[in-house]
Amino acid sequence: MKKILNDVSQYVDDMLEGLVTAHPHLKRIPGTQVIVRTEKGDKVALVSGGGSGHEPAHAGFVGQGMLDGAVAGEVFTSPTPDQVLEAIRAVDSGKGVLLVIKNYTGDVMNFEMAAELARAEGIEVEQVIVNDDVAVEGSTYTVGRRGIAGTVFVHKIAGAAAESGQSLQEVKRIAQKVIDNVHSMGMALLPCTVPASGQPSFDIGEHEMEIGLGIHGEPGTERIPLTDADSIVSMLLDRIFAHTTAVPGDSVAVLVNGLGATPLSELYIANRSVSRILAEKGYKVLRTLIGEYMTSLEMAGFSISILKLDDELTALLDAPTTAPAW
Repeated sequence: MKKILNDVSQYVDDMLEGLVTAHPHLKRIPGTQVIVRTEKGDKVALVSGGGSGHEPAHAGFVGQGMLDGAVAGEVFTSPTPDQVLEAIRAVDSGKGVLLVIKNYTGDVMNFEMAAELARAEGIEVEQVIVNDDVAVEGSTYTVGRRGIAGTVFVHKIAGAAAESGQSLQEVKRIAQKVIDNVHSMGMALLPCTVPASGQPSFDIGEHEMEIGLGIHGEPGTERIPLTDADSIVSMLLDRIFAHTTAVPGDSVAVLVNGLGATPLSELYIANRSVSRILAEKGYKVLRTLIGEYMTSLEMAGFSISILKLDDELTALLDAPTTAPAW
């Protein structure tokens, strides 16, 4: 295993320290793996998080107009309920807290437990569960569809709604609206290596690729021969089109998300295919995001997320944010 680190057991701690020293508007709650905004907003607060290894998610999306707090578990491991509770306490201004949870069994269980503890302390807490991945309907990690890169659209749009002063119930409604209208699917060329194990998460041949992988180093739903970018994108979009709420003529936002070791040039090549296919099918692409938003350590591959837009979601997507990873 070749990685830039000091001590494997300090991997997440060292990463978080490096993050907060780079971004003065962020701070770490002492004794925790919780990152929050330096200045608490007088508004509904948003908290998200999950296992580390998905950087810049989730702490990279903490900032004005996005998240108020992010909870970092160990690599690919859900944060504990007490850590999530610390985040809820830290960001609550009396107007309520919305938890944005990716649909993995550990995340859902631990965030819900923290929410119950917070409610017992008198904090108003609501939650939404993101399940944008159309690759599987149930896996080792979850019941139902998994939450992957489409979660970032939820962070951005719900965060903008909260920043504008909307109520907890309104912010939750908008977050759920995004969840109902965003769908994603990914592929991988190479696995990643979790620092604690030191071994690749799966073996794959030189001329093979995985379709429908998750973001925790797990293999995909099928392994097929490596093919060209147009064919890969077409396969992913066919699965997304089978689930999307958007129909030809609708406006959409596109996220082409790198998984950690994919050159930006290759993401642009993929986006060329995405934009061509969407145009041919009659979709109007209003916004396109290209880059690493939710990774899987150094996995080589990418995912595509398609979000159906209306005027409300477009305005919130375009609202300003200080989150460093946006």
